Amino acid sequence: MPQLNPSPWFFIMLITWLTFSLLIQPKLLAFVSTNPPSSKAPTTPTTSPWTWPWT
Repeated sequence: MPQLNPSPWFFIMLITWLTFSLLIQPKLLAFVSTNPPSSKAPTTPTTSPWTWPWT
């Protein structure tokens, strides 16, 4: 069974992991978040009770 031979698949996994960690990951981490978390306290909206016409 050829899938049990680790020699080609280990090399492919190693190259893929190195590509991700050395090339793709720094580019992804360099992006600035478009919606950064704010330091303001969350405000709760004020709601008025609904007046039901049949009560």
